[in-house]
Parts: sequence; structure tokens; C-alpha cells
Amino acid sequence: MSTSSAAILGCAGTVLSAEEAAFFRDVKPWGFILFKRNIDTPDQVRALTAALRETVGRPDAPILIDQEGGRVARLGAPHWKKYPPGRAYGELVANDPLVAREITRLGARLIAHDLTSLGINVDCVPVLDVPDPKGHEIIGDRAYGDTPEQVATLGRAAAEGLLAGGVLPIIKHIPGHGRALSDSHLELPVVKAKLPDLEARDFAPFRVLSDMPMAMTAHVVYTAIDRRHPATTSKKAIKKVIRESLGFDGLLMSDDLSMKALSGDFKQRAKDSLAAGCDVVLHCNGDMDEMKAVMAGVGKLSKEARRRAQAVMGRLVKVHEPLDVAEARARFDAAFDGRFAG
Repeated sequence: MSTSSAAILGCAGTVLSAEEAAFFRDVKPWGFILFKRNIDTPDQVRALTAALRETVGRPDAPILIDQEGGRVARLGAPHWKKYPPGRAYGELVANDPLVAREITRLGARLIAHDLTSLGINVDCVPVLDVPDPKGHEIIGDRAYGDTPEQVATLGRAAAEGLLAGGVLPIIKHIPGHGRALSDSHLELPVVKAKLPDLEARDFAPFRVLSDMPMAMTAHVVYTAIDRRHPATTSKKAIKKVIRESLGFDGLLMSDDLSMKALSGDFKQRAKDSLAAGCDVVLHCNGDMDEMKAVMAGVGKLSKEARRRAQAVMGRLVKVHEPLDVAEARARFDAAFDGRFAG
């Protein structure tokens, strides 16, 4: 852990190239992230996660994936079951809030079962963004509901389901992406809401789940906090809001450095994110030249980041909560009338 670099990196395909393996052995990222381009069969994914961990010499090295359900799902047919988007869980509230919470937790527990069987131990879930009716659709049905209370309640249920199954959750996109009028993959969103409004709505779910082990930043400018920098590279946003106001003391990671919301070259993006207070930076696309540039701006985990990283790994349960997979899946499918049974 002490020799790990403050980065989470991707790879290009379904197997590691010799160049990738040598690079990862050299730079020793803290963790890795998988995308659809890295996924073929269960056996292939297991071999890839083992190969990634071998390069850094840590059998529990974090391996992340975005397996939310709905349109953000890296695992799919024919080898893996479908899961609904967050909004579908929220819509169950109309019938019975306790049922909605139970089914949200159950869905996450089933996802954890899928992931741990592949050697994946971190899921970039739950989305805690509270959507604004005028906001960009990039969040849309990924949100659990339209109110901070609903998002926080179901977000915690999802996080607890993952933790029970041996998978670490990541709360995102802290301190809130719901009001953004544009997609931060493509451009830098600017949110001009007043601080009391942000505190009451956007930030609220993150405060409720501030005990979670990991969080991912929003590439969003909040003019009430910092007119110049998105939260990812804003010392004010990270220190005053994320750490102090929201009380989050877990491991803070940037969203993907290759998103167009950020400016500067990749070395500078990495340096700016870490200097602002991120513990680790995330680079997803597996482009070797970009990764080399990122790593030129990244050192080893700081003392505080090491402390947080060790605490994160301490949240991985040694024995998973018992699960009758067939019974759980049948109960889950019945809750949604079989709409996600494929």
C-alpha cells in the first residue's frame, strides 16, 4: 500500500498486453477500473482481474466497475443478468417505502454476488445526485428519486447491499451533479445555484452517506463555492464542502481525468486534482500515452491518502452475508414483474 501511486487506471482490452503489464509493475497504481471493452466471458474477466493484481503484488487491490443497472452497466447478456436503473427502485416507493428499500438493497446484494465471482471488489454506486427538472439527462433515470430524502434512503440501501456482499461502494458525484445543464464528459458544467439551495438539496444525500468508504468528485463548477475551478480541482470545494461541511473523511477520487470538463494536459489535470485534495485520480480509457502523462503528475499516496486507503480496505467483509441466489433473484424479479429478468 505504501508504495502505491495515487491513481486508478484502465487497460485497453480483454487481456493485458506485455507493455501494459510492464507499465503497471513500474507505476504501481492503487487500483484499476474495467469497462465493456475489457469484458467477454466470466473466465476471461477472472483471468484479467488476477493479472491486474499480479502486476501490483496486492491480492486485494481495488478493481472497480460501473455496474449501476439500466444504461450504465458494463456486465450484460449473455453471461450476466440485467438490473434496473436507480429510478426504477424509486418508483417502487409509491407502493411501500420499506419494500423499495429492501429491493434496492437486494439488487445491490445480487450485483455484489456477480462482481465478487469475477474478482471485482468495488462498484461505482450509489449515484447520490438529486436531479433537477432543468438538468442535463446525463443523470436522469440513474437517480433513485427526485428528493434528497429518497435519494439518500435508497442510496444507503444500495451501499449496504454491496458492503454485505464484499463490494465497496463509491458515492458519486460529490457534492452533486443533479443541477448540471451539460454533460461533463463533453464540457464543463457551471451551476449558479445559491449555497443554501445546494446545501438543502444537492449536498444533502452526501452528508447522510458521509460514512461511506469512497467518493467520486463531480467535474462541476459551483459558483457559490469557487467560480474558477470544478469541484475536482477546487481546494475550496474539497476542504470547505466535501471534508468539512459534508463530513466525508473517506477516500476521495476524481472522476475520469479524460472527460472534457477538465482543462490542461493530463499531467496537469492529475497534479491539480491531487493538489486540490483528491486522494487518488482516475483515468479510464486505457490509452497508454495518456496514462503515461497522468502518471507524470502523480506521486505515491500521501500520508492521509494511505490512512484512508487502509481504512477503505478494512471495510471489505471477510465473510459475505449469506445469500440464496436463486431465491433472491426470484424475489427481485417478482418486485419488478419480470421487467428486468433477462
